[in-house]
Amino acid sequence: MKAGFIALSLAALGAVNAAPLMKRQEANMTDIDVTILQYALTLEHLEDTFYRQALAKFDQNAFSKAGFPNVRSKIAQIASHEKAHVAFLTTALSAGGANATAECTYDFGLTDVKTFLATASVLEGVGVSAYLGAANLITNPDYLTAAGSILTVESRHSSYIRNTVGESPFPSAFDIPLDFNQVYSLAAPFIKTCPSTNPALPVKAFPGLTATTESPKSGGMVKLVPTNSSSIDGQGQLYASFIGYPTSAFGVYNKESMEVMIPTGIEGQTYIVLTTNNATVTDDNTVAGPALLEVMAA
Repeated sequence: MKAGFIALSLAALGAVNAAPLMKRQEANMTDIDVTILQYALTLEHLEDTFYRQALAKFDQNAFSKAGFPNVRSKIAQIASHEKAHVAFLTTALSAGGANATAECTYDFGLTDVKTFLATASVLEGVGVSAYLGAANLITNPDYLTAAGSILTVESRHSSYIRNTVGESPFPSAFDIPLDFNQVYSLAAPFIKTCPSTNPALPVKAFPGLTATTESPKSGGMVKLVPTNSSSIDGQGQLYASFIGYPTSAFGVYNKESMEVMIPTGIEGQTYIVLTTNNATVTDDNTVAGPALLEVMAA
């Protein structure tokens, strides 16, 4: 079930127009602040709709039958938080004169409570990484405080859901920042259509990458399969970067077996990209990914 979800989550999709945002005239809201708030609102709309749809689809009896009798009320509380985040960011953008992005149409593939919770665990982890990765670009200190306030709550959501599904609630000493395009590559497969009036975001999806392994621990081998094999055609030696903080780990990618060894010290929700560089990851040297892998403690 989880492998199938991960494969869906990491498929490449180019659903959002990558044209630049309209110039803002407000002195207290810079172009980059507008971009980041619209980016955050896009993710919050996704999470808000995700939880609303799940609560409408799965009643208390469904949660109880799935073995989670005391979880639905907590999910309802998380849903209320996401709704508040949407309202807060919408108000902030509107107050600054921006056209706040509206909710899109999504497909989360919700079939049962366990699938929903597995998806929630992934989405909350990606949300934490998204806010963390954007934080250093915010120029207005008030917006930075607001983003930090949301980030800490999203982190609590992530810990609760991870613990609920039997994963470590805090597997690593550091959370992992992801950049705009890395996050969009993970979120885009859920987004089917958006209102034509939505402001465009300057993001792109990298070619997709799926990760499968029978030994999801340090020292185990993970198979990394591009969703489009042509994305690695003509490339020289490729490396698998296990994105981390403060440093990332790299392994030599075997194109024939499509495998790489999971480095030591990796645990929890892990993001892997194929890159032409074995020292640093940028949008320019990324070939495919991120793939998502839950690595267990060794």
